[in-house]
Amino acid sequence: MLDINATNDGGKMNVTLDGRIDTTTAPQLEAVLKEKLGNSTELTFDMTNVEYISSAGLRVLLSAQKAMNKQGKMYIKNVCDAVKDIFEVTGFSDILNII
Repeated sequence: MLDINATNDGGKMNVTLDGRIDTTTAPQLEAVLKEKLGNSTELTFDMTNVEYISSAGLRVLLSAQKAMNKQGKMYIKNVCDAVKDIFEVTGFSDILNII
């Protein structure tokens, strides 16, 4: 299960995630991003309560990063050690801006 709280304030989109980002929940996150991202110039994911991310979740983050490379910046904050390890092993820590 994944709870997604997405707000867009003056071109700054904040997405707070709570749960697991896996093959079941990644399409839900992708749909929210497609619906709300629009012309945002900044996208921030708060992953304080994300304990796991699968390859499907990584794909959604990569797609979001590609979109934001064209229109602004993307940040990922409050990443737990387990998810940080996944980012490092897959090389995503070199692609994503983790703060």
